[in-house]
Amino acid sequence: MPVEENPACRTRRSFLQVSAAAAAVAAGFRIVTEPMLAAAASRPYPKDAVLINANENPLGPCSVACGAVNDVATQGGRYSFWLTDDLIKTFTAMEGLNPKYVRAFPGSSEPLHFSVLSFTSPSKSYVTADPGYEAGASAAKIAGARVVKVPLTKTHAHDVKAMVAAAPDAGLFYICSPNNPTGTLTSHSDIEFLLENKPKDSILLVDEAYIQFSDASSVLDLVKADKDLVLLRTFSKIYGMAGLRCGFAIARPDLLEKVAAFSGWNAMPITAVAAATASLKDAQLVAERKHINATIREATFQWLSKNGYSFVPSQSNCFMVDAKRPAKEVIDAMAAQNVFIGRPWPVWPTHVRVTVGTQSEMEHFQAAFDHVMKNPSAALYPIPRRNLSNHLDGLRIPEGA
Repeated sequence: MPVEENPACRTRRSFLQVSAAAAAVAAGFRIVTEPMLAAAASRPYPKDAVLINANENPLGPCSVACGAVNDVATQGGRYSFWLTDDLIKTFTAMEGLNPKYVRAFPGSSEPLHFSVLSFTSPSKSYVTADPGYEAGASAAKIAGARVVKVPLTKTHAHDVKAMVAAAPDAGLFYICSPNNPTGTLTSHSDIEFLLENKPKDSILLVDEAYIQFSDASSVLDLVKADKDLVLLRTFSKIYGMAGLRCGFAIARPDLLEKVAAFSGWNAMPITAVAAATASLKDAQLVAERKHINATIREATFQWLSKNGYSFVPSQSNCFMVDAKRPAKEVIDAMAAQNVFIGRPWPVWPTHVRVTVGTQSEMEHFQAAFDHVMKNPSAALYPIPRRNLSNHLDGLRIPEGA
């Protein structure tokens, strides 16, 4: 007579099998990030180049964050995982969240990819906006999922009704609000509509990387209500920590467990954790930086309007300008002026993305852009493009993953 297996053993074995498969998948691909997508040149930038191409914050980490980095650097020989616990406790206390709903990652790129790998497959599609942030689509291809791109609405919001209609087989819907690259918002009510009308077993992934630049309402309340939603936050943008790498995935514990299965236990960079914790405790930081960004952005918009250039009104630290010419040509001509702007999106072939820099950087942008627009034969700085498809060649999900 066969001996009945303890259910706890079955559960543990299943978890280990899933974790092992997830680890194999994670080891078999490269995570696509904003800097990877923005990296236009395979050589160093020229001296004194104006870099407004990667949605970085030119202000960098605040002074208290830099001080925290210096103070903790001597502990760099240890993993110091308890510092990450302190960071999560600080954030959850501020937001009224249970710490079990938050997991820290080196930025938000990892949980973005892990979420897509967790909830999409050859039978479960990945649904996103077009134009939108491309990284999730790269992960979906690795998962063998169908990528469904849905045009933005006339107001440049995510068309949630069209997204639902386009993919009855959806595994994951991705919404970036404010959107990258347009800097435009999708309303809280639209996100609620998507949650209420999506396929039963699908998940909504909301990327709030840029939300602190805007007046938009977060969807943290929907996470607290235990909805089928994973929320991403990063310290790369308004906190100016793109090079330090710190971010959060925020969701119900059962969803977080699925996402985290692809990463296993990984020690956070302690300098990033210290800087992030200090930044959260600076009560004026977000408001001050939001004001600085908005002031420079609106002054740039006034200049564009005055000179007859068409742009998409943004509530973020980037915006799209319609150059009325092939985007690559304009990007290369701007580079010849030592001003490096963002990449193009195929669906909008004449638009270029511009990151909001300092006031001085935006004045350089204005002068260069005006010169390029008024001189169609302006000299080009041909920028070699990296072929991101090379990162995906030959990668497959292991059997049983």
